[in-house]
Amino acid sequence: MNWIRCALAGLVLYCFMVSPLSARHPLAAPGVTSLTNPQVKYRTTSEHAIVLKRGKVTAVIVDNAAVDTELLPGHRAGYNGLASLKYTGQKENLFVPALAGLNFEHIHDGTTRLPEKFEPRKFPMQLRLISEDTVELYQAPTPNWNLESCGRYQILDDGTIEYTFECIPHADLFKNGYIGLFWASYIQAPQDRRIHFYGKRKEGTDQVEQFLHARTPAHGVESTHPPAGVRFLPRVAEDFPLALVNHPSAYVYSRPWYYGIRDNYAYTQLFRSQDQIWFAQSPTGGGKQNPAWDFQWFIPDYQPGEAYGFIMRAHYTPWSDRTTLEQQIQTHLSALKQD
Repeated sequence: MNWIRCALAGLVLYCFMVSPLSARHPLAAPGVTSLTNPQVKYRTTSEHAIVLKRGKVTAVIVDNAAVDTELLPGHRAGYNGLASLKYTGQKENLFVPALAGLNFEHIHDGTTRLPEKFEPRKFPMQLRLISEDTVELYQAPTPNWNLESCGRYQILDDGTIEYTFECIPHADLFKNGYIGLFWASYIQAPQDRRIHFYGKRKEGTDQVEQFLHARTPAHGVESTHPPAGVRFLPRVAEDFPLALVNHPSAYVYSRPWYYGIRDNYAYTQLFRSQDQIWFAQSPTGGGKQNPAWDFQWFIPDYQPGEAYGFIMRAHYTPWSDRTTLEQQIQTHLSALKQD
């Protein structure tokens, strides 16, 4: 029986030694993109804009280069991501034509150490073609933060865009112990600049879920809405220069999705609860009449060399009423819960 005792002792010692190191980070990368999955096959292209079309939706994905074509006239350099989103019969782009949606724009650690505010915009990205319905934006480790990343844009059967982002920090440079990342969608002059979501007050006695219609008073005022039961609160310097990051509203959201309306179309951004995404917004982020319907993400307790990631979806459809929209997005919410 001694060998059994020895084996059990060895197993206990092994578990004690291995388990803490092998515990999976709650924000670990799903292993979907070519950054983390060597089985993913892709080809590169000299083009700076790729069209994805499915159902009644046409999307254009761009890298960080300027584009000036009939499809994308006057598109500025740096505004990577979803440059155009249109529904069949729609002439105008949902987004400000010179700018973009799902635009990866900030890397930070909450300190004033920001040698480049818009680091993801300023350095080259590579378009990687995966299939007719999927394209990735790869960025090599950036000069200041040494963050390598890859964002996958896949258009689904109904024209919804599934966006998977994965990243690897290659150095311990984030002084507050977390990585802060930010995405913007610049909406072209909607009549209603509000975003709409289920939420509740984060303080006081009135903490019952309600449906909220949020329009922040000005850029950088009550600009971000964390999830209810948020697991991590980032430390941010008082004089931190990215105003949409560190000015929370009086509300938290209770369901992980929100939408806005432009030109009788609804643009809905849906997230996984496990990713702890924060909603963000500005009434003038894309120009005087152009709001920004944004989100941000924090990775606490990161380790250099480890991969982190999240999955979200962007749904675009004609607007009729909230009940109809909720029915339309239910399949996507269910799919995100299962990921």
